[in-house]
Amino acid sequence: MNKFIFVSGGVCSSLGKGVAASSLGALLEGRGLNVRMVKCDPYINVDAGTMSPYQHGEVYVTDDGAETDLDLGNYARFTASPLSIANSITTGQVYKAVIEKEREGRYLGRCVQVIPHITDEIKSRILAAAKEDPDTDVVIVEIGGTVGDIESIPFLEAARQMIHESGKTNAISVHLTLIPEVAGGELKTKPTQHSVKAMQEMGIQPDVLICRAPVMLDEATRRKIALFCNVAPDAVFTSYNIDTTIYEIPIVFFDQKLDQVILSKMGVESRHAKLDPWYSMMDKFAARNGKVRIGIVGKYMELHDAYKSVYEALFHAGLECGVEVELVKIDSSGLEEKNSDAVLETIDGVLVPGGFGQRGINGMVKASAWARNNRIPYFGICLGMQIMVIDWGRNVLNWDDADSTEFNQDSKHPVVSLLEEQVDVKNYGGTMRLGKSETAAEEGTHIFAAYGEKHIWERHRHRYEFSNKYRKEMAESGLKIAALTPDGSLVECVEWPSDGADGHPWGLGVQFHPEFKSKPTAAAPLFRDFIAAARKRKAEN
Repeated sequence: MNKFIFVSGGVCSSLGKGVAASSLGALLEGRGLNVRMVKCDPYINVDAGTMSPYQHGEVYVTDDGAETDLDLGNYARFTASPLSIANSITTGQVYKAVIEKEREGRYLGRCVQVIPHITDEIKSRILAAAKEDPDTDVVIVEIGGTVGDIESIPFLEAARQMIHESGKTNAISVHLTLIPEVAGGELKTKPTQHSVKAMQEMGIQPDVLICRAPVMLDEATRRKIALFCNVAPDAVFTSYNIDTTIYEIPIVFFDQKLDQVILSKMGVESRHAKLDPWYSMMDKFAARNGKVRIGIVGKYMELHDAYKSVYEALFHAGLECGVEVELVKIDSSGLEEKNSDAVLETIDGVLVPGGFGQRGINGMVKASAWARNNRIPYFGICLGMQIMVIDWGRNVLNWDDADSTEFNQDSKHPVVSLLEEQVDVKNYGGTMRLGKSETAAEEGTHIFAAYGEKHIWERHRHRYEFSNKYRKEMAESGLKIAALTPDGSLVECVEWPSDGADGHPWGLGVQFHPEFKSKPTAAAPLFRDFIAAARKRKAEN
């Protein structure tokens, strides 16, 4: 029988449930267990695909093309849990499935209700995720939102039922709460007591409490929390503020014996912990020497989570290259009205990430042209590659109106255009080129050097492509077509010419999203080589 751990949150949002659940997954994997991660999101959207980055942060894409919540990115970075559409459960998916069954008459005329029909659908999806891999030992289910939210009630009720049906050693509750600090530095436990009371009113008694606090809680405070919240004294843990990196949190929890307590509560024999990759990663963090400044020229700069995986992948690459990566966030709309030199002159590398819509595009083209002319390492991802192509068309081939049909339907030089099968698509949810697909790299290119092999598997999320109509002219003028789909039909990577004295040191754009597969213990190859090029450029200057 699988073991289930339900991770919930209280007091307020943004306490770090995703990081806590991921860290717990990393610890259990370090104990030799096969872990599966599941996220339950209370929003009524079917998936995160059509959400604004300002509303919900980035959309994390899985190998099978699911557009999911950014917490799945944390799962991927911290654990080896395979991720697919089964690992992301939303209220929208659940109600849509139940309503479809009702329309098909599968409930035999019965009144369809939240209990048992909605909760049964939630439970069946959690169990299906557990069964995808027959070797799964533990399923960690993160329930989004905060206890007390009306949207989360069906998921908490489903968790209550599973805990009751499975038995206390097969399903446990881990609750994350806030311990605020008031004037004078006093820590207050009352919000945690009320949060646990709200869980108890839902019929769930937390087995383990993780207290988000500014400092490590002392023994007296932990005992007080245990007494008033009806948990064992050794089951109260602290997630305190750290001044290093979130990737130290598994070690922080390990030092407090969180994994040992949870294994004991689940009746799993304790086994030797192997956390060497995490200690090695922290050694690399401490050994970093020097700094490179990377300008991220994007359109969703106000919310850090909008480019979460990109920022994390840059950090991972910095660990690999032994340097600190300073993120310089540059709003592409503002760059349209400013002198590029004044904004970018202190930058060691330019990265243009993905995005949709016309706003700020000309600012990105200016950034691309500046990096190309000044021989500054440039990395374009998805839209960032398309920006390279537009820049080349406008500023090298002198096609002043070179553009994407996403932004200008009347362009006489649509160097980026819609795939034929996408022309009549009106329903945007899940209709893009999504998920894992193969790329064939050309030898002698930066992309081939980064991966060390010709056949590359990465994830896509886009609707527009490099227009094959202009492939020959662009290649003849010097733009290097560095990678294609295996059948040669679509361009997957372009590079600026690097040959000769005037060659560019490292200018590359890819149509896929390599940031989704980067880990702190294994940086994505293209991010690693981009940061290495930026470090080299800074050293030479």
